[in-house]
Amino acid sequence: MRIRRILTASATTAAVTALGLAAAVPAQAAEYSSALKIKGVQYDAPGRDSNKCSGGNTKNEYLTIKNYSKTATVNLKGYRVKDAAGNTFTFKNSHTLQPGDYISLRGGRGTDSDAKNVVYRQNCNFIWNNDKDTIYFYKPGGSRADVHAYTKKANDRDGNGYITYHG
Repeated sequence: MRIRRILTASATTAAVTALGLAAAVPAQAAEYSSALKIKGVQYDAPGRDSNKCSGGNTKNEYLTIKNYSKTATVNLKGYRVKDAAGNTFTFKNSHTLQPGDYISLRGGRGTDSDAKNVVYRQNCNFIWNNDKDTIYFYKPGGSRADVHAYTKKANDRDGNGYITYHG
């Protein structure tokens, strides 16, 4: 009987350990069924952070979203980006991405341009934290298109403030 209890305790410990490892899988490990995904993020704008609308550098903080479909054209209207603190940006205008095309969602104020592949948040505050954050990307219906958590230490080995995700 004693051996049986040891084996049971050992099996229980192994099961708990396995569950603990499964629970530690990061959210970005999930693959979502979406043609649009986060290609990368410049979470730390080069230079000293200044969120002034005139002369600040929030426009140098950006998120790149790419259409990874080989055939589908996708309109960004209604897609939503959110950070861990709940700061949200919704694409209110039509921005069509052809297969393989991308767009940069930049901070600051500016003129959106499909030709230049840029949309401005029209907000001079930074959205991404310089040490760690989570980027959520939602489809117009509310389901997730993509999500990535990052820490400067773990994900930005060269320290340039830019992280690539789906390449």
